[in-house]
Amino acid sequence: MPKSAFDQRHFIIVGVLIAISTVVLYWLLSTVLPLPAQASIEAETIDTLISWHLWLIAFLFALVVVFMLYAVFVFRRRPDDHSDGEHFEGNTTLEIAWTAIPLVLVVIFAYYGITSLNAVTFASDDEVTIKANGFQWGWSFEYPNGVQSAELMLPVNRRVKMELLTRDVNHGFWIPEFRVKQDLLAGQTNYLRFTPTMTSAEYEADYGRELKLVCSELCGLSHWSMEATVKVVPEAEFTAWLAEQLVAQTPSVAQK
Repeated sequence: MPKSAFDQRHFIIVGVLIAISTVVLYWLLSTVLPLPAQASIEAETIDTLISWHLWLIAFLFALVVVFMLYAVFVFRRRPDDHSDGEHFEGNTTLEIAWTAIPLVLVVIFAYYGITSLNAVTFASDDEVTIKANGFQWGWSFEYPNGVQSAELMLPVNRRVKMELLTRDVNHGFWIPEFRVKQDLLAGQTNYLRFTPTMTSAEYEADYGRELKLVCSELCGLSHWSMEATVKVVPEAEFTAWLAEQLVAQTPSVAQK
């Protein structure tokens, strides 16, 4: 092994070790922290952004730790070595690089973050508006024709706009498989948009459980149980369900 810290072979070896460590760390992060199933268009966008961040995290960790461990091991002082360490001055090229490269990365991630946010929050002319009311400790939902339900019924492949209100304290609207979430704040109405891409039947067949809406904001004693079943169905079935529920919930309509 070359003794000089300036020998290029050191940088080649460290570069290879950093590349290997980055791949291994990304694999470990992805394995230890698996994401839920993708059940909305927004989930694909957000998962891509998460993946980019995991790669960057793995690379930066490897960059620091590999250099540190390599220096500690290769350039450690030997028992019979009493000489001074090799003298060197600052490196202008390196200083420019570690200033410019992070700046470029910040700009890239800022741009991708803004475009991802726009892709997740855009409004659509044909979106379905559903009101979600959170309360300690449950949910109720109101649909465009006035129908109300305790479970959330959604049309697949149709843009949905949720109007989020709370009757008491702050809550959080979160369906993990959709990725997006939004707080319900006392005294104001918040909004959340998403487009489901997987029906409940498909999800249950693949994963053996129901889609659930959960509260993501600590809201009191029974916060852990504040959830609602989410049913995602074909649009024709959603329309038929709305009509059936309207008749069932409006006796005067049934009499006519």
